[in-house]
Amino acid sequence: MLRRRFGRTNLQMPVFSCGGMRYQQRWQDIPLSEVTAENQANLEATIRRSVSVGINHIETARGYGSSERQLGLVLPTFPRHEIIVQTKLSPVETSDDFRKFLHESLDRLQLDHVDLLSLHGINNEETYEWSVRPGGCLEVARQLQAEGLARHIGLATHGSPELIMRIVQTDAHGGFDYINLHWYYIYQRNWPAILEASRRDMGVFIISPSDKGGMLYAPSEKLEQLTAPLHPIVFNDLFCLSRPEVHTLSIGAARPTDFDRHLEALPLLGQGGALVPPIVARLDQTVRETMGSDFPEKFLQGLPRWEDTPANINIGIILWLLSLAKSYDMVEYGRMRYGLLGNGGHWFPGLNAEKLDEVNLEPELKDSPFRDRIPALLAEAHQLLWRAPVQRLSAS
Repeated sequence: MLRRRFGRTNLQMPVFSCGGMRYQQRWQDIPLSEVTAENQANLEATIRRSVSVGINHIETARGYGSSERQLGLVLPTFPRHEIIVQTKLSPVETSDDFRKFLHESLDRLQLDHVDLLSLHGINNEETYEWSVRPGGCLEVARQLQAEGLARHIGLATHGSPELIMRIVQTDAHGGFDYINLHWYYIYQRNWPAILEASRRDMGVFIISPSDKGGMLYAPSEKLEQLTAPLHPIVFNDLFCLSRPEVHTLSIGAARPTDFDRHLEALPLLGQGGALVPPIVARLDQTVRETMGSDFPEKFLQGLPRWEDTPANINIGIILWLLSLAKSYDMVEYGRMRYGLLGNGGHWFPGLNAEKLDEVNLEPELKDSPFRDRIPALLAEAHQLLWRAPVQRLSAS
C-alpha cells in the first residue's frame, strides 16, 4: 500500500482510508443486542479485508449510528500500533459535553485513545464559533490530547469554500493538524483551501470521493464512456491522488469487495500524468457542449449567497447539479443531492427552486453573466430533479 506523510501529524497514512459510514447496522445509536450476526460479520470482514490490503486507517464518527459500538468488537483484536483510528465529534455549545462525548466514544470503540480526533461538521458560523472560541471544543480537544486520549486534532467540514479557508487559517489553540473535506473531479472549489492546508503542513483527507463524488459505485453509462478506458472510480482516484497535497481518500466500504476497484488505481498512479488529462479534457468539453462554452468558468460569478436569495434558493448548487445531470446523465445523483436541499440542515444548506414562481430574482442576479438564463435553468432543474424529500442519513 502506498503511504503519504499526513502533514504535521507525521503519520504514514495509506492513500486509501476505510470510512465507517456504510457498513453499520443502523443510522441510530442502538445497543449491540440489536445488531444482527450477519451485519456484524460483514463489518468485521470489511475491516479485516481493509487491514489485509494495507488500508489500516479506520475512520468513523459518533454520528454514524451503531458504527463505533460495532467497531469496538473488532478494533481491539488488532495490535494497537498497527491501526490508525479516527473518530469525529460534532462541535457543541457546552464544551463539557464535548469532553463527555469523547469518553463515550472511546468506551464504544473499546480503546484507550484515538490517533485522530476530528471536530465533525464545522459547517457554519455557529459551529465555527463553538469550536474556536476560548473554552470551546478545539481548546477542550487540545486538553484531551494532552491527557493522551487523542494524538492529533483535526476537523471535518462541508462548509462553504470561504468558511473552510478561514478554518484552515485559524491559529486558535494551535489550529488544526489535519482536515477532512470534499474535493474531487465534479467538485473542485476547495482546491485553494487544500493549497493553504498544505502550506501549513496539515494532513488532507478527502471525504467520500466515490459516493458524494458522483455515486460512482453505480455510475451512469455515459460517465463510464467518458472516463474510458478507466472506470469512473479509478479515474477519480487518479485525479485526486495525482496531487501530492492530497494524502488519503476515504473508501466508504459497505462490504469487503468495495475495495477492489480502488486497488486497481494503485499500479496506475505513476501513469496519472498521462491517463488523467485526456479524460479531464473530454469531461470538461462535454459540459461546454451541453451547458455553454463559458458555463464552467462563470456559472458562479455574481451569484448571491443562498442566505441573501429570495426563498433562500441555493442557486449555485442547483446549477451545478443540473450541469452534472445534463452533461453526464448523473440524474440519480442530482436527485439525491437536490432532495437534501431543505432537509440537510447545515450539511447541505439552502432550499430548492420549489418557490421560484413566487419570487423575483432579477435584483440579485444583476451581476451574473447568466442572469437572463438562470430562472429557466432553475425551473428545468426542479422539473428534472425534484422527487420526494430525502432525509439526510449521516453527517459525513
